[in-house]
Amino acid sequence: MERKESYGTELILDLYGCDQKTIRSPKKISQFVDNLCTLIKMRKYGKPSILHFGLKKPHTAGYSLVQFIETSSITGHFSELWNSAYINIFSCKQFDTEKAANFTKKFFGAKRMKKRVVLRK
Repeated sequence: MERKESYGTELILDLYGCDQKTIRSPKKISQFVDNLCTLIKMRKYGKPSILHFGLKKPHTAGYSLVQFIETSSITGHFSELWNSAYINIFSCKQFDTEKAANFTKKFFGAKRMKKRVVLRK
């Protein structure tokens, strides 16, 4: 049986040329998720997990973020080698993907962004 409504929306952002200090700061990454949740009206479920690892290979070294929200999750991975950020926002509750993308690009000072929106059915 085919559904006419989607289960949720996933916003996938690849950000290039990010501000080095921002992507290397767990405090800034935590601030990002707090501000983003306020902006798109998502309720955080617990505290964010922000861990620094992947140190055996230069391209994997950096912070990773997981923040559960009541309607799913926000995740991020940050490459210190390439000054890039890879952010996924998935929610069963509708949100303004343009607003979230523009905020994220500005917050991390990205020079370039690749954006995809996937409707999950």
